[in-house]
Amino acid sequence: MMKTHFFLLLLLLFPLLLTFAQENLAPNQFEHLIPDPPRRSLAPENPEAPPRQYRELSLGMPLDELKSALINDSLFLFRGDRDVSFLPIREETLIETTGLSFIRRAYFQLVDGIVYIMSFSLDTRIMDHYSVFTSFIKKYGEPVTLNPAEAIWESDDTRVSIERPLTIKYIDKTIFNRLLEESRTNDRQELLRREEFLADF
Repeated sequence: MMKTHFFLLLLLLFPLLLTFAQENLAPNQFEHLIPDPPRRSLAPENPEAPPRQYRELSLGMPLDELKSALINDSLFLFRGDRDVSFLPIREETLIETTGLSFIRRAYFQLVDGIVYIMSFSLDTRIMDHYSVFTSFIKKYGEPVTLNPAEAIWESDDTRVSIERPLTIKYIDKTIFNRLLEESRTNDRQELLRREEFLADF
């Protein structure tokens, strides 16, 4: 009979004991946990500005200097004018050439004889996205835009991106934005001409 009363008493007191433990012991349990180590960023305190140049090739370079630099660079198999195309729609020039080693192909877009886009497709058999990405962070800091398709670094006049599967692209923002605005203006004018034509019926 004594045992039965003892167990009944325990059953009645158990909720009270549990509440006491939660209120008085729970806050102290976190004092003994070891905190996670802080995440160490690869970015430097004073990162460099995004580059406008790769080796001797740079944004803003005239066509003749670009061709000369490609001929003298052992990393490219530039074949001269055979690799040069003219795009009459916007009077642009496109140079497409084969690369050696880590670079599979390289593309250069020029308008008014000036380079405003350089694009280098890397060979993913011998170079990986993570190595390029971490190398950029160590020099240029964290990207301003990061998504599954690309990582972007920007300054006032330059945009550099790493695009998947593995392409590094340099863009002269001043020239690119001017061409973009010209294209929008032409589209608006074309739409206006279309509406004027339809209004004549």
